[in-house]
Amino acid sequence: MTIGEKIAKLRAGANLSQEQLAEALSVSRQSISKWEMDQATPQCEKIVQLAEYFNVTTDELLHEGVSVKPKNAAHRGGYFDTDGFRGEAGVGLTSMDAYKVGRILGWYYTGKQSRPGCKARIVVGKDTRRSSYMIEYSIVAGITASGADAYMLHVTTTPSVSYVTRCDEFDCGIMITASHNPYYDNGIKIVNRFGEKLDDETTALIEAYLDGNLAALGISSSDLPFATRQKIGCIVDYASGRNRYMAYLISLASHSYKNLKVGLDCANGASWAIARSVFSALGAQTFVIGAEPNGLNVNEGCGSTHIEALCHLVKENHLDIGFAFDGDADRCIAVDENGNIVDGDKILFVLARRLLSRGMLKGNTVVATVMSNSGLAESLEHEGIRCVQTAVGDRFVYERMQENNYALGGESSGHIILKKYATTGDGLLTAIMLTEEVCDNKTPLSRLSAPVTLYPQLLKNVRVKDKDAAIEDPAVLKEVERVERLIGGKGRVLLRRSGTEPVIRIMTEAGTEEKCRAYADMIATVLNARGHSVE
Repeated sequence: MTIGEKIAKLRAGANLSQEQLAEALSVSRQSISKWEMDQATPQCEKIVQLAEYFNVTTDELLHEGVSVKPKNAAHRGGYFDTDGFRGEAGVGLTSMDAYKVGRILGWYYTGKQSRPGCKARIVVGKDTRRSSYMIEYSIVAGITASGADAYMLHVTTTPSVSYVTRCDEFDCGIMITASHNPYYDNGIKIVNRFGEKLDDETTALIEAYLDGNLAALGISSSDLPFATRQKIGCIVDYASGRNRYMAYLISLASHSYKNLKVGLDCANGASWAIARSVFSALGAQTFVIGAEPNGLNVNEGCGSTHIEALCHLVKENHLDIGFAFDGDADRCIAVDENGNIVDGDKILFVLARRLLSRGMLKGNTVVATVMSNSGLAESLEHEGIRCVQTAVGDRFVYERMQENNYALGGESSGHIILKKYATTGDGLLTAIMLTEEVCDNKTPLSRLSAPVTLYPQLLKNVRVKDKDAAIEDPAVLKEVERVERLIGGKGRVLLRRSGTEPVIRIMTEAGTEEKCRAYADMIATVLNARGHSVE
């Protein structure tokens, strides 16, 4: 086995994408790809890093014929995080995984039917990745094999699956997508009958089945029972559900957009046909990019994670406004008429003022995450609006909104939840509401978002031996306090554990980018001096 094959094997065993490993090693994804294809050999220091990262010896990596596997390899478990089951297609997320997810969901919801002989109904959508078709067919096979009916929306957006599940009274909904990740990754998002993210209890049952722990399901046989004869599930083409979602979006607009020139960047993803259709139906003259999906180009140089493409489109064509979505269109980043970025924090500000002026902002409160810029909270405070923060993840934002019946929440990445209209982030809904605000006020987006002053922000990743030990070290905490005093209330510092890597993330906000970098370096220096960091 060559060194490239060993790296690929170790990465697959750790359920890492090439992009995640590249970030951990501070190299490009292309470097990882070349190593694994034996087109290049890692530098000596990178071989040492790889060995330490995967807890193997350098000899095991370097010498052909020597087998390699991580020492003390952890049990796989924990498939679902806050955004579903995600991994590299065919590696971290296989067609067999997808089939098993379909099997357990079909079995579980069939068992919950109150009427004898009544079949469960599960609706399934997907984005444009090549692997989405493979995973879709596997899930549907599992659903029907367990006796439930599978309704296929085909290529559609995550919020449309949530909408259809809720409005058409499905038992649950499944979206096959890796959101803003590269094409080679994929994922499975599941929503309950209310269109909300699946509860932890049901998720735990799915994970138990994936791990072969049938005792946790109360089953003593070797597998779930298969449906037979008339109990086998049906597969139903349900493209009409996607069309009803589009009609719903159109119905929310109270203006004609016939005098607007609107730019749309669909990320070669799930919104590639829907976004153009919706805005064209509302009368806008649309300029569309990122709408030629080929299965391999989702999010590639386009969409909400590569906003520069839309900025160029807006400026070159003198457009009135622009919107960029991610692969499954639950995010939206806007661009004003001058080609300037209006991120999720500024979008929250504009929509908060809109709701406040209509008496629709419950408790005069907006829910954001700890990663939102301090400038957002300060700007909202000037408007008499309170900003509460949650952990990172739109799931936590929605849970806080549910607890207090708040109307608006979101993330700086562009996940915006408008509770009156949706139970999840919806990029197209966000775009329509921003356009409505522009039309209502006869004011360009640049002026609507101008009151928000955001601090320069920097995120520095430090690879460490033990995340808990590093973040709880008194010397590190003392340095964080010192940096906070230096910032003097004009910004902040935040330390977070990475959820997937042995990394501490240092986020700093200050008056200038230079100060952000200096403050982050100060904390990183202490982490290194205390022996936590891995060079």
